[in-house]
This record gives sequence, structure tokens and C-alpha cells, in this order.
Amino acid sequence: MLKTFRIGGIHPPENKLSAGKEIETFPIPEQVAISLSQHIGAPAQPVVKKGDTVKVGTLIGKANGYISANIHASVSGTVAKIEEIYDSSGYKRPAVIIDVSGDEWEPSINRDESLQKTCDLSPEEIRKRIFDAGIVGLGGATFPTSVKLTVPKDARAEILIVNAVECEPYLTADHALMLERSEAILIGITIAMKAIGVTRSVIGIENNKKDAIDRMLRLSTGYPGIDICPLQVKYPQGGEKQLIDAVLRKQVESGSLPITTGAVVMNVGSVFAVYEAVQKNKPLIERVVTVTGKSVRRPSNFRTRIGTPIRQLIEAAGGCPANTGKIVSGGPLMGKSLVSLDIPVSKGCSGILMLSEEETRRKPAGNCIRCAKCVFACPMGLTPNLLMSLTEFQEWDRAEQEHITDCMECGCCSYTCPANRPILDYVRTGKNRVNSRIQERNRQK
Repeated sequence: MLKTFRIGGIHPPENKLSAGKEIETFPIPEQVAISLSQHIGAPAQPVVKKGDTVKVGTLIGKANGYISANIHASVSGTVAKIEEIYDSSGYKRPAVIIDVSGDEWEPSINRDESLQKTCDLSPEEIRKRIFDAGIVGLGGATFPTSVKLTVPKDARAEILIVNAVECEPYLTADHALMLERSEAILIGITIAMKAIGVTRSVIGIENNKKDAIDRMLRLSTGYPGIDICPLQVKYPQGGEKQLIDAVLRKQVESGSLPITTGAVVMNVGSVFAVYEAVQKNKPLIERVVTVTGKSVRRPSNFRTRIGTPIRQLIEAAGGCPANTGKIVSGGPLMGKSLVSLDIPVSKGCSGILMLSEEETRRKPAGNCIRCAKCVFACPMGLTPNLLMSLTEFQEWDRAEQEHITDCMECGCCSYTCPANRPILDYVRTGKNRVNSRIQERNRQK
């Protein structure tokens, strides 16, 4: 029997419309806008100014702190300006605007397409190269990878779990990457294993990607210590805690980090980026993005440079359908609605989803009927209807006691509610308020 996590979860329609579509290399745009804040932690500090000439791979933003990431030019050309632009969060962030001319790369980047299997670097040297390359989690969390591969002194890593689940409906970027760059991914996994000092890795892949499972199974025989774990299809299995439970049958306790189970979890796109950074000295300057939707004429997977305007990707997929009600960065359950089509592709942008007006129209919310469907669906074992009420009446102490900060904002509660109540909206608001209170309390200590 296929494995899966044990608490909660739902089965939304998969709608993998771009599955089986080869990755297309998207043309270089005439201008890019590269945000200096496309990772968890402190924004990078600009190290270029207006008028500077840059090449592909030139450092343009330097990591500003331990939890931060370097930013590199994804194109060659001239820095037009540094200004604030809207990003996928809807807030303005500083960005480097580059006018493109040609496609000249930094000479230190190895552009040879041949596989480089041997890595003689030490764990410290591997992490340093990953840090220099600005690699972050490409599943959406964008946590700096060099930090993730630095195991705390009071913890011990036993296994690397590679997240190839891609459980969000519509998204197929990771699936396409596994089919086209599978052996490079396996090499990246061995490098990451070396960085954290483990001899075992498991790649978790949901069973709706049988071609990727078969390919990875066949190739992994040449890479000792790497196992493939087919999983039941269930959302949100791509969550770190859910994937650890599915693979290891271990629960991450409330308030604890995943490393307490002995596991380090990395997205499959991130380990491919690790391969390119360590073996090719290539910074994170491009990624695969799914552009999709039920009314989209040509659902596609594009390899695109960071900073490319989302508008251009939509045009390449056939344009924005007339009935579009919302455009989302990411998937329909955990993605963010975009305020503009001029927002650029960032490191954490896995997909662009166009939803119709009918799909996005909210139904009138009714009264809670105490059916407990949200409780059974919650993968964190919370009581979403209670957390909504506590937020509504601003009972912050009780909300903290009920572990509102454990919410992973997956949307299972709202999806299952027969009364169409906006449970997640309230819980997200309450979670942010409680987190702010905790931070203020810690500052006063």
C-alpha cells in the first residue's frame, strides 16, 4: 500500500493540464526587474548602481545577514535604475531594473551541458558555493538552502528527504524537471547528502507521476543510498511535516523544527539548483514556471529568467482568457493573487494560474453547522472553526493556546466547509496577530 501522511488532507481535482509538456526555454525579455527580496529573511543589499554593466551571473544584491540570500543578474545589459516594484505579495520591494543587451555570461559559469558527477568539495565548501549562488527553496518557501544544509550543533541529520510531491493542483514544473534533468537531480541529491553528512535519501513522489517514478527508479540504481518512495495522492503532502510523516512515520511536535526527526527536507527543484551551483558554478538565475488554467489555450512549462514580466509568460501561453477572474502566483490553494501582470518572475514562482470568474466567485457564507469537516481535514490537527471564532472575537491568548501559529495556511478547512465560511482568512489574520504578540513579548524579555 502506498504511503501518505496520517492526519487530515483533502483530494481536490488535480487539473494537471500541462503534464507531459516539455520544458520550453523562454526568450530573454528586453528588460527585467529583479527583486532584492525574493527569499525568507533580510532583503539583499544592492551592490550595483544605475549605469553599471552586468553579465548573466553578476552579483547585484549581497545577502544581508545569516537568513538572507545573494541575488544575481539573470541577463546581461545595463542597470537602468533601482526602485521599488510590486511583488507577488502585493507589497512594494526594492528591485534592480536591467535593460538587456545580448546574452553575455560571467566566465566563471560552466555552460557545458555534460553531466559532472564527481564532487571533491568538503561539506563547508559545498555550503559556501550554494550560499554564493543564492540558492533558496524553490517549492515556494524560499528559505536559504545553505542555512537548511547547516545542521544545528544540538541536532543530528539522519536522512535527506527530497520533496517531489508537487501536490498543488495544476502545477507541473517539478514533474517536467524530473523527466528532463533526472540524473542531474540525483547528483544534486548526493551533493546535498554530503553537505549534511548522511548516507541515505528518499525522494517522495506522488503516484500521479508514474513516468517520473519509473525514470527515477531506473536511474537511482546507480546512486547508492537514494530510494524512491511512491506516495498516495493527497493534498497537502508537499508540506515538510506531512512529507516527513508519510516517509518516516514521525510527527514533528508543535513548535519544533523538522530536524528533530532527523530529517532535512529539500524541494526537487532546489537539489537541481544545488547541482548547477556546485558543479557548474551557476547562480540561481532561472527556473521552470508552469503557466496554466482551464481556459488557457496552451498550458506550458517554461524555463525562464528571474525578473521576466509575468505578462510575457501569459502571452506565450496564448494570452489571458476573456473569462479570467483572478491570476495567481502558485497553485489555487496556497498561491497568491497578483495585483498586476507586470510583476516579475521570482525564485519562488512555481506557476502562473489563470482562474475563471466562476471559479473565483465566493458563495455567500452561512453559519457554522458544527459538522467538523474542517477539523478532520486539517493536516496540522487543529480546530479551524474554533480558531476562526477566537480571531473574530480577538481572544489572542486562547488562540495561542490552541496553537494557531501551527497553521500552515493550506486552505483545507475553507475547501471542505459546506457553509462556505472564510475560515482560512480569519485564521491567517489571527496567526499574524498572535505571531506579532509573541515577537513583542520576546523583545521585552
